[in-house]
Amino acid sequence: MTRDSLRPLARSRWFMLAVCLFLGGVCVLASWLGGQLTSGLIGLAVLAVFGLFIALAGGSETIRGLRGDGRDERFAQIDLRATAAAGQALIVAVVAGWLVEIARGHSGSPYDWLGAVGGLAYALAVALQRWRG
Repeated sequence: MTRDSLRPLARSRWFMLAVCLFLGGVCVLASWLGGQLTSGLIGLAVLAVFGLFIALAGGSETIRGLRGDGRDERFAQIDLRATAAAGQALIVAVVAGWLVEIARGHSGSPYDWLGAVGGLAYALAVALQRWRG
């Protein structure tokens, strides 16, 4: 399947519910393997309720944009700026967490490798975008 053939599926009002249910199933599996099945079932329930809300709450332009069936060029720009803001917030949180762990005399893990992955991903994305023109 090509990316263009998947576009109508991703713009379906039920796609987010399917993604939420899939992720909920992954939570159940991981929690079950870790001996905490109840936590996984709670995660599944939260994700299912969220996915159902997004699927059924179609009156809002924001919900339709998040869901994908109301997406246009304007919402693509809103999404791009929101993604950048979320990324910046995560970078600040990872750096702050790393500094707190270092100040406590710990190794800085897992913040050290999360910061490294984020920094490497950013550098590669800049290089790729520069190379593509």
